[in-house]
Amino acid sequence: MEEIFADMHVHIGRSEKGKPIKITAAKSLNFSNIARECADRKGIQIVGIIDCASPYVIEDIEEFLKNGEAYEIEDGGIIYKDKVCIILGSEIETSEINDEGKTGSAHNLCYFPTLIDIKMFSKEMTKYIKNITLSSQRASISAYKLVDIVEKYNGILIPAHIFTPHKSFYGNCTSRLERIFKEKFKKIFAVELGLSADTELADQISELENKTFLTNSDAHSLPKIAREYNKLLLNDISFKEFVKALKNEDGRKIIANYGLDPKLGKYHRTYCENCNKPIEEKPPVFECPNCHEKNVTRGVLDRIISIRDKDRSISPKNRPPYIYQIPLTFIPGLGGKTIDKLLNTFETEMNILHKLSEDDLEAVIGQKIAKNIVLSRHGKINIQSGGGGTYGKITVG
Repeated sequence: MEEIFADMHVHIGRSEKGKPIKITAAKSLNFSNIARECADRKGIQIVGIIDCASPYVIEDIEEFLKNGEAYEIEDGGIIYKDKVCIILGSEIETSEINDEGKTGSAHNLCYFPTLIDIKMFSKEMTKYIKNITLSSQRASISAYKLVDIVEKYNGILIPAHIFTPHKSFYGNCTSRLERIFKEKFKKIFAVELGLSADTELADQISELENKTFLTNSDAHSLPKIAREYNKLLLNDISFKEFVKALKNEDGRKIIANYGLDPKLGKYHRTYCENCNKPIEEKPPVFECPNCHEKNVTRGVLDRIISIRDKDRSISPKNRPPYIYQIPLTFIPGLGGKTIDKLLNTFETEMNILHKLSEDDLEAVIGQKIAKNIVLSRHGKINIQSGGGGTYGKITVG
């Protein structure tokens, strides 16, 4: 068994030929660049690329496998340079009826073991999606029905960023996931928390007690890969081993979730669109106390407190720790050139964040920035909450 790092939610901005995939993602985010970034800079050993149902991306994958640096394995996944296992996925936006009887929508992460599986899935989803080449397009199907299609092609479904105010189950559709999935809820082994939530918040909802929590980056650019990630205990890197970890089978498991302090997330607190600032009053808040404006973007913290069925978070005994991790790009004083200098010396971001002493860092980037990295590593930071689509801000000290 070995400990590995995994980020299971990375987007593709453009195909190798420049075709648009995820409109809001960087053009440099293509299949081969993601593989290289994970192997050479991030130190991520399993990555879920979740735009692989696009026919343009499928073409790129087929070419990628021809160059000799990557190959498919029997247990599922594409191995790149014997360093990274790429899990092929698709983010599907489903149409739901929310608790008020209105139409809502939510994102689902669907993962598949082989290229042929996701090709067949892509073909079938053209019945429900008008433009299959683009990422996260609205499907005229519910998640309840999507589970069966994913299972038909040997895949698994994980609800994405479940609390965010836009395109999520708890944030936009329901106060209980079991209302959506009904008897199929037992087939949902894991949920993705999203940048504005953590384990302590999520475990205030009792129906999640037997679900594995994932923390992923939802990266829309190469530097954002591994801003949130997971540490897994596996026998090797493959789709089969990843699924076993989600199910806590045969000793495989999630050892730790590494994520932002939820205050840094873009939707942690309710945000007043009139005052243009997060509302820091005692949650839950759904109206601005300053201008009494009801045109607000609901915060994750506020939403969780309004729907929770436990007064405080009590996690199950096998729940792994949630470790606050500040990405290098968030740390004061760390610009792109300094990060490149660190990576050129210490190889990967995982080495910098987890393994190096303050003295090692100081020798390369000086005392002040080295101290900021170490203080951030130990959670000794001050945070102004984010909201309304704007990240929180940190100061060290």
